[in-house]
This record gives sequence, C-alpha cells and structure tokens, in this order.
Amino acid sequence: MNSIYRHYFFPLILLIVCWPNISSAQQIDTLTELQKAAPNIFLDCDYCDEDYIKKEIPFVNFVRDPEQAQVHLLVTTQETGSGGRENTLTFIGKNKFEGMNDTLSFTTQLSATSDERREAMTRVLKVGFVPYVLKTPLRDKLSVSYSGESKQEKVKDDWDYWVFNIDANTYLNGESSSDELWLSGGFSANRTTEEWKMGSSFYSNYNQSHSNYGSVNETTIQRGQGFSSFLVKSLDENWSAGSSADASSSSFSNNKFTLSLTSGVEYNLFPYSESTRRQLRFQYRAKLSHFRYDELTLDDRMKETRLRQLFSISLLLKQPWGSTEASVEASNYFHDFKKRRIEVYTELSIRIIEGLSFRLYGRYAKINDQLSLRKGNVSAEDVLLRRKQLATSYNYFSSVGLSYSFGSIYNNVVNTRFEN
Repeated sequence: MNSIYRHYFFPLILLIVCWPNISSAQQIDTLTELQKAAPNIFLDCDYCDEDYIKKEIPFVNFVRDPEQAQVHLLVTTQETGSGGRENTLTFIGKNKFEGMNDTLSFTTQLSATSDERREAMTRVLKVGFVPYVLKTPLRDKLSVSYSGESKQEKVKDDWDYWVFNIDANTYLNGESSSDELWLSGGFSANRTTEEWKMGSSFYSNYNQSHSNYGSVNETTIQRGQGFSSFLVKSLDENWSAGSSADASSSSFSNNKFTLSLTSGVEYNLFPYSESTRRQLRFQYRAKLSHFRYDELTLDDRMKETRLRQLFSISLLLKQPWGSTEASVEASNYFHDFKKRRIEVYTELSIRIIEGLSFRLYGRYAKINDQLSLRKGNVSAEDVLLRRKQLATSYNYFSSVGLSYSFGSIYNNVVNTRFEN
C-alpha cells in the first residue's frame, strides 16, 4: 500500500497542488517571449508625459537608447495661430523595420489641459505603432475598434482667427537686509492664417528693490513699457515679407521714448511646411528709429533719428542624432558704420555613441552701438545695484555638458512612489 501511495497517489497530489503555479509560470514565459518580440521604440520627445505613454501602450518596448531601437519616434511641435500646438510624429524604421517610415500629425487647442494633450498624443501613437506590431507575434493580441462616423464640416470661426491674451504677474522676495518687488502686465492680440500673420502687444513692468545694510540704505526703482505690432505676408513656400512698429521706454537704459519702424524679407532654404524638422532662414531688415533720452548721452544728444540695417542667418534642425539651433545676426547704423553689433547664438545636443550625449549652449555679442549711454560718471551704487546701463564691448553666456547612461535598455516600468 505504501508503495502504491508513493508511486501513484503522491505524484498526483503534488501535480494538483502545483498545477496553478506551473500554469502561471508557463503563461508568464509566453507573455515574456511575446514582449521580447514587441517592437523596440525610442521616444525622442522633450515634453511628452513618458510615464503615461508607457502605461497606456503596453504592446511595445520603450528603450532608453536610440541604438537599441527598431523604431525611432521623433516628436516635434510648433505653435498654431490660435495658440495651440501642431504635433508632428515621425516614425523612422531601423534594423528589421528599415524603410518603414511614416509621419502623422495632430493639433491640440490652447484651452486643452495637459491630460487632454497627453491623451491625444497616446491615441495617435497607438495608431502609428500598429504597422510595426503587425510584423510581430503580438498581432494576434490586437483588436480594432471604431468610435463612429464623424461628419466633416467647415468650421465657422466667430473670432476670424484672432486670439487675445491678458496676463499679470508679480513676485516678492526678501530677507532682513533686502527685499524686492516686481510687477508686470501685458496684453496681446494675434491673427494667423496661411497667407498672413499679424499681431500687437503691450507690456509694462515695475521693479522696486531695497537694501539696508550698515550705512547703506538704498531704494532702486526701474520702470519699463513697450508696444509692438507686426505684419507678415507669405509669398510662397520659401519667401515671406514683413514689417513691424515698436515703441518703448526704460529708465534703466536712459530711454525716455523710442519709436521704431522695420521692414524686411525672409528666405527659408527649406519649405515652411517642414519647419518643425528643419529651417535655414536668411533675413534682411531695415530699421528706422527715433530716440528721446532721459539724460544727456555721450554724444551730447537728448534726441536723434537713426537708420540701421540687420542681416541674420538662422538654422534649426531636429533629427534622430539630436538637435541644433544656431543664429548669427549683424547690424550697423548708416550714419556711422563703426556703430555695429554682431550676435552669435547656438544650442546643440548630439548623441555621440550609445548612451553618451553632448550638450552645448552659448550666446556671444560683440557690442559697439550703445547710443543711449548717459554722459558723466557712474557711481558705485549704480554699478552694484544695476540702476543704469553701463558701457560694454561684449557680453556672453555659455554652458557645456556631457551625460552617459548604461545598463538595461528597456524602460517600460513606471514607478512614481516617493517622487518629490
């Protein structure tokens, strides 16, 4: 009897007890194999809610390095005329999906919440991933649903494409020996269509700072106001023309009142329809300005009218290897060609090798066109408290960085516990 129990009943009981775990293990192995077969996606997006996307799209693998990806997803965005976003999703197939490329786009309104924007993004991403998933065993796990027929109608815009914005801001900070108050406000109105772009804006700010330390008891007040208006006409896919009018005042820069009128043309080497991915723009402008000053300038003037010219080259690229923005602008006054300025700006991000990225940001200006500088000596208090604009031949700002990551290429898991 013991022999029978040992050879027949005990294995049967053991099988019954362990069967759920064996079945679960086999299922896990099957799901694991399926997940390994899922397309590897590198999400190249600066503003996407990656945690939400990973949670909502479990049928692909999100990898942390583009070299391990089978699909490089490049997300670019630009502002629409109503203040919303036009999002362009570029799917670039690699390795087994080489040549399987696609581009999808969608727009979100200015009033859309962050949840509505990420939901719209995820919905389009799911559609875009389907052709790649169909090439894997996971196709058997997909199903198709249809939300219903939508009737397309021409939208009647009661506002005729005009968008208005009002803003007001303030901040206050301080400690026992100093405090600062900043107030600012503004209004803007803009209208954007395929043929025309126009708009106007007004701003005003007030800054008051107080320092009290030992024998020093100083209060500094700076005010500034400004108005601008512009009009741009699209001539074709590459050319455009524009003009603007600006008025401003600033106690910091000895500017009692300045009025400027500007006109120019712009040529984009690439069609404007590709502007989210690449731009190379050449721009020429002529600017006529009338200046009135609070105090006498170095040239013994209280007012003057001057004409200057400005030429700029701007480059913008957003590619799988990284992104870059760079511009060079040169300007000079016609009454004195020595009154000139050159400004260089660059922002660069490059993936050098797997896991290694290089970042560079820099801005430099060679300055020799400060017409509004005050005549006379500048006190130490003016320098320390930055109450008045000072003469300078240049200014700059730069930042350089490297980052390197290594380890598991998969990053599908989302865990937000104890996040600050």
